[in-house]
Amino acid sequence: MRMVVINALFVMAVLLGNDLGADPETPDKADLETGSSVAVPVARGPLTLEADYRRGIARVLPSVVQITSRSGEEISEGSGIVYDDLGHIVTNAHVVGDAERFEVMLATGGAPRTARLVGVYKAGDLAVIRVDDPSGLVPTGFGDSDRLAIGQIVLAMGNPFGLSGSVTDGIVSGLNRTVQFAAEGHETVAPTAGGLIQTSAAINPGNSGGALVDLAGQVVGVLVADLVNADTGSVLPGIGFAIPANTVTRVVRRLVEKGEVTETGRADLGVTAQTVVDRHGRPSGVGVVRTAQGTRTALRPGNVIVALDDTPVLTAQDLARALAAHKPGDSAKVELLHPDGSTTTTTVRLGTTGGN
Repeated sequence: MRMVVINALFVMAVLLGNDLGADPETPDKADLETGSSVAVPVARGPLTLEADYRRGIARVLPSVVQITSRSGEEISEGSGIVYDDLGHIVTNAHVVGDAERFEVMLATGGAPRTARLVGVYKAGDLAVIRVDDPSGLVPTGFGDSDRLAIGQIVLAMGNPFGLSGSVTDGIVSGLNRTVQFAAEGHETVAPTAGGLIQTSAAINPGNSGGALVDLAGQVVGVLVADLVNADTGSVLPGIGFAIPANTVTRVVRRLVEKGEVTETGRADLGVTAQTVVDRHGRPSGVGVVRTAQGTRTALRPGNVIVALDDTPVLTAQDLARALAAHKPGDSAKVELLHPDGSTTTTTVRLGTTGGN
C-alpha cells in the first residue's frame, strides 16, 4: 500500500487581517472604491498554498522510487529519483553500498524491477543505477539550485522506514553547508562534504536518495539522511541536508557517460593530511602526511597547517570546511606551525580533488 504523508503547517492569517502570502503592498478595498487604477495582485490564501503543495507532489512523487540493495547478507533500503526515460535512477552512494544488482519499486506500483549499477561517486555520496525494464518510468525535472533562497518552502519525498511515497515539508534553512556524513548501515562514504542545502523538512532513514522539491515541482536536491555533528558525533534532529541539484546533474552526466567521475570540481591542497594533537591530546592542527603524485606544491610531509586564509584550522574537518569556500585555481595563504612554536605563511594554488 502506498502512503502519502504531508506535514504541512497552514497559518490562519485571516485572524491577523491578512491572507497568507498576500503582498503587504496590496491596496485595500478603499483603493478600488476611490477609482484607483493600481493593479491589484490576487492575494494567496491558505487554500492556494495547499494547491501549490499538491501540484508539486503530483509532479514529482511518481518519479521517486524505493531501492533495495543486497551485499552479501546485508540488505539496505533507500530512495532514488528517475532521471531519464532510459531507466537511469540517481541515488546516494551509501544506498547502493557495495552491491551491483538491485530491486526497484516504482511509486506507481507493480512488481519490483531489477536494476544494475552504472557508476558511483563516493566522494559526493552519489550513484546511478539503471532499471532493466524502463517502461512506465516517469522522469522528473531538476531545477537550478543556485537560485534557492533561505526561507523558501521545500518538500522532502522518499521512503522512510519503508513507508513508500512519504512527503514532509519545511524551508531552506541554510546554503553551502559543510557537514560530516554518517551513512546509514554503511561505512562513512564522504567524511566531509561542502556546498549542501540545509532544510527543516524531516529526513529519516530510507529517505536517502530521495528528492528535495520546490513548490514549482522541480527537484532542487538529493536527500542525505543520518547526518551527525562533525564535532560532537551527535545526530542533528530537525536539521536535514541535501546535495544541490546542480551538483547532482553534473555528476550524473559523467556517471552515465563514463561510469566514473575523475574530477570533483572542489578545491584541494593536493595532500593527504590528518588531525594532529598536542601533548594534552587536544587537536592542534592538520599534519601533511604526503603530497599527491604529480602535485607541485610548497607543502611537504611533516608540515602542520594551522590556518587557511586566516581561518583557524585545528582538525581535518576544519580544513575541509575552509577549502569548501574556495574553487580550484584559487590562491590561498597557508599558515604552518613549526616545532619551535613559530609560524610561517606560504601561498599555494589550489587544485581539484579526484573522483572516486
